Amino acid sequence: MTLTGTPVRTGEPVSLWYRDPISCLQATLGSVVLNAGGDPLEVLGAHWEFRFRPGDVRPEEFYFPCAFDGDPARSIAPYHGLRSRWHTAADRDRPLASLAAELAEGRLVLAGVDNYHLPFRPAYHDVHAAHLLVVYGVDEHAGTVWVSDAMPPAFQGPIAAEDFLRAWTSANPDDEQDAFFSDAPLATRYLTVTVDTPLPELDAAALARVLGNNVAGFTGVPPVGGAHPVTDESADWTGLAGLFRWLERTAEAAARGDGPALRETYPLGWAMQAQACLHGEFLRAWGQRHGVPALREAGRRVEQVAHAWTGVRMTAAHGHGTPRTALPALLRHGRRLERAYATAVEALDDARKVL
Repeated sequence: MTLTGTPVRTGEPVSLWYRDPISCLQATLGSVVLNAGGDPLEVLGAHWEFRFRPGDVRPEEFYFPCAFDGDPARSIAPYHGLRSRWHTAADRDRPLASLAAELAEGRLVLAGVDNYHLPFRPAYHDVHAAHLLVVYGVDEHAGTVWVSDAMPPAFQGPIAAEDFLRAWTSANPDDEQDAFFSDAPLATRYLTVTVDTPLPELDAAALARVLGNNVAGFTGVPPVGGAHPVTDESADWTGLAGLFRWLERTAEAAARGDGPALRETYPLGWAMQAQACLHGEFLRAWGQRHGVPALREAGRRVEQVAHAWTGVRMTAAHGHGTPRTALPALLRHGRRLERAYATAVEALDDARKVL
């Protein structure tokens, strides 16, 4: 590969943003929002849903079931004008040129990489896994790429272009040490994100509409005189009905010994867990700031959903090799997750009514 061209940077430092247990997708989008002057917790935490698309789950840390095809930013943050698009490098001999061109326009780039080839990741030369990080500088001539990664252990700074290119072009082969995020080629994929600025700030009336949409998405019933469900004519399994259906499917897969179906639980569950985590924290923070106890309570209930996902994800992760033995625990944790969702949606509707 040719390393030429003029050095280009978007500026530094790039703000790191992280919450436990979000994935690298939310962490990198949070950096983009911060760079645009917005509040990542509000932008990424306002929307909440359950969504499963059969046949769509991919072994990548940054997997997200998108309501808007190919646009994870808009799917996660539909109320704040975020848009995103996946690309691959245009020139195979000079792949960094595509990133440099984006940076020259002032856009941060989110690149899909294999942790195995990144010296600052704990998995370096140990485990293959598809990961996402921010690229904010390229110097082809000097052979340097500046990257920002908020996922622990956080790192920001220059790395050798050769290391970055190995990670960015990796086949990410199937790795028995990571059954959930390997076997997904990176192939110079990168995500660009556009942000409408200034980003809107949700007041009480706007938040009530957002919560109404969230509740309607789970129940299919719009609140009287309030919001209407987001139109969804896809074959996705959504809302409480979709969650219950997915849990039944997962239990049936365990009963028949279908390990691959159980492996899907980990990346899908991380996407749903991360979203619930951010929504819960956002509601608690808004309720605390504006003195709305019902909103704080709703936030706490949504955070319980995030905690309930841990049992389902870990049971499936440890049991995918012997699915039938995992079935009793999977059913138990699944029931807890069902109750947590139902209780949280009810609390969300109660909070909407007092705004």
